[in-house]
Amino acid sequence: MDKENMKLFFLILLCYGSFAVKHSLNYFIIGSSGVLNISEFAGVLMVDGVQMGYCDVSKKILEPRQEWAKNILKKHPEQLDWYKHKCFEDQPNFFRELISSLKQQFNQSEGVHILQRIDGCEWDETTGEVIGMTQYHYNGEDFLEFNLETLTWIALKPEADVTKLKWDTDQLGIKHRENDLTKICPEYLKLYVEYEKSFPQTKVPPSVSLLQKTPSSPVSCHATGFYPDRAEMFWRKDGEELHEGVEIGEILPNNDGTFQMSADLSILSVTPEDWGRYDCVFQLSGGEDIITNLNESIIRTNWKGESHFDTPIPIIVAVGAVVMLIAAVGFVVYKKKGERLTEAVSTTER
Repeated sequence: MDKENMKLFFLILLCYGSFAVKHSLNYFIIGSSGVLNISEFAGVLMVDGVQMGYCDVSKKILEPRQEWAKNILKKHPEQLDWYKHKCFEDQPNFFRELISSLKQQFNQSEGVHILQRIDGCEWDETTGEVIGMTQYHYNGEDFLEFNLETLTWIALKPEADVTKLKWDTDQLGIKHRENDLTKICPEYLKLYVEYEKSFPQTKVPPSVSLLQKTPSSPVSCHATGFYPDRAEMFWRKDGEELHEGVEIGEILPNNDGTFQMSADLSILSVTPEDWGRYDCVFQLSGGEDIITNLNESIIRTNWKGESHFDTPIPIIVAVGAVVMLIAAVGFVVYKKKGERLTEAVSTTER
């Protein structure tokens, strides 16, 4: 391929990548039995990876978590009524009954039991393609998955066969599930994206700290509270970006709609006199770089041994206990399913 054709080829790729925009509406729902200090039923609504709403039955909470989400409820009060019904009546009852049924099936009279449902849809703004999914997980293990092509349930473990056979005969439930994933979810997603785009996107810089568990542990450069999630973080030495001995973490959501991330630097081969040559760099899209020099005097640690680091690490609470559990489950499912959708929970019955 000659140079001109090569330029054209990359230009086409660049244009395609610029216009290919995908959006996601994801629900995480969790029901529990025998768990202290955690709500019996809670849910999180995510739009494009940002928490839009939160529901907690025990605390009687149902609230939007973004300003643009509040505008939706003002102009579309029927949305609030719909979510109230699902959050406080429909879904809690369904989860209680299902957990009770599964406990009987597995002969589990006592103990802690957790049921999660993760479902929703992804919409390609360019092609119009919509992909939906629903997954159930019981006590931390894959349980059931809905197949939109065959309109049947897939048992992800032998013990789920009983539930699969029962739900496959429920044709009304199947139709509700198909309608949720192919019509209601995309309709809501497009509405939410429209409001999200119309809302002014204010950039919020993070708070950056250097953290370390022990004197020999990697130094973690932790940034939290930034918005939006288009950000990068890396370590550099003498102004040159480092790759060896560096581990970059993923961008994770905080409970307030902002984000956090970390970049770890191994210091085993770094001599004390060279510390000043290392910097942590945080870059927020369209903003100025935040540079933090590797300085032992500002490192925070809980290490109580013989060390010159004696500043305690503050407890960073990014999300509440329930949300953390839900997010952790969603992250595991995302890793397992690869390119499949990972976040979403239908707000109707099966």
